[in-house]
Amino acid sequence: MIRKKIVILGDFSVGKTSLIRRYVDGSFDDKYLSTIGVKISKKSVDTDSGSCELIIWDIEGNTPTKSIPLTYYKGASGAIFVVDITRSETIENLQGHIDRFIQVNPDAHYIVAYNKADILDDTQKDAFELDSYSFLTSAKIAQNVDILFSRITQDMMI
Repeated sequence: MIRKKIVILGDFSVGKTSLIRRYVDGSFDDKYLSTIGVKISKKSVDTDSGSCELIIWDIEGNTPTKSIPLTYYKGASGAIFVVDITRSETIENLQGHIDRFIQVNPDAHYIVAYNKADILDDTQKDAFELDSYSFLTSAKIAQNVDILFSRITQDMMI
């Protein structure tokens, strides 16, 4: 079985842990518990290219006073960058997260989760210009969570 490391990155309180919980355990909890350091989850999946064990690193969120050590990114085959669509500063900080990750893993794959989409109405959702590497997601209602992880897994297996 092939093993692939995925890091989940973004500002604090954007829903990184909730997306992982929804994907790995099929559950959601409204209570916010800040991740400290790294929490690692595993999930085995079957892809067109064979079986894969995902090693999912839930990395604590960046804050203005605390930057994440780049060593956490080493060895990652992929990344999911998560922003909170209700907080514009998390979207503004997105490119910085991507740049830091690519600095360590220039050949890795990545996608973007515009999270908490359940809060938006249809008109607000239409305002987002999405492509095949970005998804409106909601851990609360399981919107596009499986598709998000499936897409990055397929890309890493190529």
